[in-house]
Amino acid sequence: MTERTKGASIKDVAEYAGVSPKTVSRVHNGERWVREEVREKVLAAIKALNYRPNAAARSLSGSRSYLLGLVLDNPSSHYAGDVQLGALKRARLRGCHLVVEPVDIKAVNWTTELTASITALRLDGVLLTPPLCDNAEVLKVLDDLDIPYVRISPDRDPERSPYVHIDERAAAHEMTTYLLDRGHTDIGFIRGQATHSSARLRFEGFRDALAERGLAPREDWIVDGNFQFPSGQDAARTLLSGEGRPTAIFAANDAMAFGAIVAASKQGLSVPGDLSVVGFDDAPAAQIYSPGLTTIRQPVIEMGAMAVDLLLTPPGDEAASGGHCLAHGLVERDSVAVLANP
Repeated sequence: MTERTKGASIKDVAEYAGVSPKTVSRVHNGERWVREEVREKVLAAIKALNYRPNAAARSLSGSRSYLLGLVLDNPSSHYAGDVQLGALKRARLRGCHLVVEPVDIKAVNWTTELTASITALRLDGVLLTPPLCDNAEVLKVLDDLDIPYVRISPDRDPERSPYVHIDERAAAHEMTTYLLDRGHTDIGFIRGQATHSSARLRFEGFRDALAERGLAPREDWIVDGNFQFPSGQDAARTLLSGEGRPTAIFAANDAMAFGAIVAASKQGLSVPGDLSVVGFDDAPAAQIYSPGLTTIRQPVIEMGAMAVDLLLTPPGDEAASGGHCLAHGLVERDSVAVLANP
């Protein structure tokens, strides 16, 4: 059978995969009792034929809308963009559509607006990113509507819902150890936004690694940021203008690390010649920035995709419960110098 690029029907997919139309429907619906090899054949056929079921017709034929919601507090961030990309691709592959719902918890009546939006869209489920995944009011809205949800990197109530994450504390510990092994014992730390669990976990990993070497962070070298580039600049200026200065700065995300590099340059300091800087996340700019940024790779796209899979896993399936931890990685580039006699 020749490959088609548009207009394929469920019967075409069934014929291509060598299964019945009912089996194709079961794979689309995420039903549990489909053998894995059959599921893979159907998904491959869907991809090959560019099969896109008619969402409107499906919603009329049953109770599902085939719409998933991604609820974000900052849709313009690199992190949010990667989560969205991973979730969008996986939702399409699973026969669903993704709707992005920005939430501003500082706005008046935001819970009412969120409730109305979710109700109007008839969402089948919701993905939650930090810090909204730990926001009690957001969770109450979803619980009251009886809508299933999957959280990405939550900090509290692990039994409340399925979730996907990385071990951020261990990742920050690994990065700090990397600096220590290269002779850096005077390390400044730029924390993230206090409402994000990542800010706390990454700082704890930093502190743990220092403690293992009999060291403690200097209080005046711990500066708060908000995960945005300008806050990295401001924090680095504070770290570099005090009495003495650190030989390295660990910023809790890449955006703040870029801000720290710019701040150092404006003070006539070179990176890594005069100051080493590391980040966290492995944003696309990390490999094209000058110097290339040493950072922790967080598999955010994969986390978004897995969150969709968890959301579409039938209730009661063991795979849809508990936490799912993905692997991180330390990416070594050019922003760290080795001190003499480390």
